Amino acid sequence: MADRQGLAQNTGAAAAAAPAALPRHIAIIMDGNGRWATQRGLPRVEGHRRGVEALRRTLKAARDIGIEIVTVYSFSSENWSRPPAEVSALMGLLKRFIRNDLAELHEANVRVLIAGDRTALDPEIRALLVEAEALTARNLGQTLIVAFNYGSRQEIAAAARTLAEEVARGERTPQSITPEAIEARLNTAGIPDPDLVIRTSGEMRLSNFLMWQAAYAELIFQPVLWPDYGREALEEALAEYGRRERRYGGLAAGR
Repeated sequence: MADRQGLAQNTGAAAAAAPAALPRHIAIIMDGNGRWATQRGLPRVEGHRRGVEALRRTLKAARDIGIEIVTVYSFSSENWSRPPAEVSALMGLLKRFIRNDLAELHEANVRVLIAGDRTALDPEIRALLVEAEALTARNLGQTLIVAFNYGSRQEIAAAARTLAEEVARGERTPQSITPEAIEARLNTAGIPDPDLVIRTSGEMRLSNFLMWQAAYAELIFQPVLWPDYGREALEEALAEYGRRERRYGGLAAGR
């Protein structure tokens, strides 16, 4: 999805200046919009609308703190099973977010990338996603990855199909299929894996989100419902991350 060299150029300077304990890439499962609305006797769509406001707050806080890359799980491939009225409302919120916030993100030097299957999307939404990527393609600041119509199992299966087709055409051998070959065919090719995955609302699962990429990510589950999220909750997650010792399967220093 992104050029490796270009991403390195975009994010290298920020990485050099970032504190060692600060994650380079955080991924967020923005959960709890519906429950937030239900608890207040409001329609679920109001929870999603307030969730967009929380996203704006959190992205700005992440930029201020110095997080280079933020991936947000905005709409999963399984979300199509929700009631049609709710799906329609979510599509409307996506359109408004891009139309209303894209200029501000561009002004803030944010590069926008989209992860997920676009083939069956409404043409208007596909055009907006292309516009968002094209307008911000040369921005050198924070990278925002929007996982939209995204499913990790589907992503890995698609990568496997691509490699199988290459083997069938005689372009590679089965023995040449390595983790690196799979990674290069994922939606996130060229993007450093997330250091930290945050899920809000107290649920403790990945829900088909970045399962390959999050193999060594720190996982933090926070009880706050997404519409209430912002700088304070993000800083709490980052403080917890800073207390973790990342060993990547090895031993801690001195052990």
